[in-house]
Amino acid sequence: MSPHTPRPSPPLPTPPWWDDLSTAVMVTDGELRLQAMNGSAEVLLGLSRERILGHPLGHWLHLDRNLSTRLRSALVQDQPITLRARQMEPLRAESFLADVIITPLQGEGDEPGRLLFELSAIDRHERISREEQLQKQQAISRAVTRGLAHEIKNPLGGLRGAAQLLAGELDDPDLREYTRIIIHEADRLRALVDRMLGPNNMPQRTSVNLHEILEHVRGLISVQLPLGVKIRGDYDPSIPEIKADRDMLVQALLNLVQNALQALGDEGEIVLSSRILRQYTVSGKRHRLVARLSVRDNGPGIPEEVRERIFFPMITGRASGTGLGLPIAQSLVQLHDGLIECHSRPGSTRFDILLPVAGPPASESPEA
Repeated sequence: MSPHTPRPSPPLPTPPWWDDLSTAVMVTDGELRLQAMNGSAEVLLGLSRERILGHPLGHWLHLDRNLSTRLRSALVQDQPITLRARQMEPLRAESFLADVIITPLQGEGDEPGRLLFELSAIDRHERISREEQLQKQQAISRAVTRGLAHEIKNPLGGLRGAAQLLAGELDDPDLREYTRIIIHEADRLRALVDRMLGPNNMPQRTSVNLHEILEHVRGLISVQLPLGVKIRGDYDPSIPEIKADRDMLVQALLNLVQNALQALGDEGEIVLSSRILRQYTVSGKRHRLVARLSVRDNGPGIPEEVRERIFFPMITGRASGTGLGLPIAQSLVQLHDGLIECHSRPGSTRFDILLPVAGPPASESPEA
């Protein structure tokens, strides 16, 4: 170790119930090196504790000069700090709005003091409300799509049958070619309607390794990448195997990666990542563990007028798009009691697949 490199601070033991808290909790030493954190803090920072404990908090969370000075003053003066609706900016995760309480913990005797951080993300409730609204909109969309599909498929069947009967009565091969075109187009429209309805089969669940699925998708996409587009992985090795339908998850991820590739064009980067989330709410249920699989690209972003309807059938921001890839991916993930969320701004678009890890929900109330 270089003499100029600060020695990592030893981690502190923490009680098991820390990971049941929806509030993010962290403890630093007097030099603001992380000594303890719970699962909710891992979620907000976007990194596991095994990776960052012992190192300065400022390596993972942006601390401006004013805040750093206040933190050290709080420790010296033994005065707590309360920050309301503070914009927090992790260096490896999305920024978030939080109420922050920082409490000095004085050491006994010659033991140095510490700081206790409590962060309550106040924009989570907005996310949960947005998720509930999305589910209601999709339920209405599915009902309308089923009704339209019924009205379309019935006359298509009659049209196809009539064309087949007509073909049997015609001797002229040129005229039979017209009936062949009618039958082909009727079959194409029927297949399109079936795709709009989404998957009909229930998942065939087996134990699957999510990183193997991500790497499989990365391999499939790598062979069709333009020279200027790169794809890489960034995985959390702590994610356990889950019970899921491998083929369905492969298809959902392929649809998301294809969408990113089309958005980039001939130049850019796609990042496939995985993280474990603790005490996280998906579809109105709070789960102790949730696996998050993300597909991120640095393309132009999704137009604002399309963003709120991106998972509806036939909605697309591209002239050549079908508008079915994302709705199908959402349907496949929802069959696993999960959800796909979209976060987009110019220069960064991220689709998150949220999959509950096996086990009963932690709570029915959306606290996280």
